[in-house]
Amino acid sequence: MTDATSFEREVMQAVADHACDLQAQGQDIVFTAAVIKDGKVVCHARNEVGDTDDVSRHAEVVAMAEASDRLATRDLSGATLLASCQPCEMCLAAMRWARIDRVVFAAQKANAGDAFFRFPGLEITDFQAACDGGFAFVGGICEDTVAHIYKDAS
Repeated sequence: MTDATSFEREVMQAVADHACDLQAQGQDIVFTAAVIKDGKVVCHARNEVGDTDDVSRHAEVVAMAEASDRLATRDLSGATLLASCQPCEMCLAAMRWARIDRVVFAAQKANAGDAFFRFPGLEITDFQAACDGGFAFVGGICEDTVAHIYKDAS
C-alpha cells in the first residue's frame, strides 16, 4: 500500500461526495469513480448497472471507458483510478487491461458489505501479487464520508 497525494485526496473527496449525493437522491447503486492523469481529472462516473441492466457497468468500468474515449486510447498507463469503494474483482481486472497501475479508494473491503465482492476469499493484495505487483493501491481515503453507504449491505 502507498500513500495518497494531496491531489488524489482532493479528487477522492469529490468522488465520495458524489456517492453520498446519489444516496441522498434515493439512488440504490451509489458507486462512483474518477480517472486522473497528468495532474488533471479526466472524468467522473457513476455506476450505471441500474440504468442499463448491464452488470458490467460498474462506476470504475464506466470511468475507464470514458477516459479511453476522452484520451483517444485504450492504454491508460500513468493514470490513476479512484473509487468510492474498493474495486471488485471485475473492476480490478479491467483496470489491469487498461494498464492503469494505481488505484485509490474510500471504503475498504473489510469495512464494506460482502454483497459487493464475488470472491470473498481473495483480497486486493492477492490480485496485486498475481500480477507481480503490477499496480499500487491505497484504501481508506475519505472512508469516513462513505462508510454508512457500504457498511450494512449484504
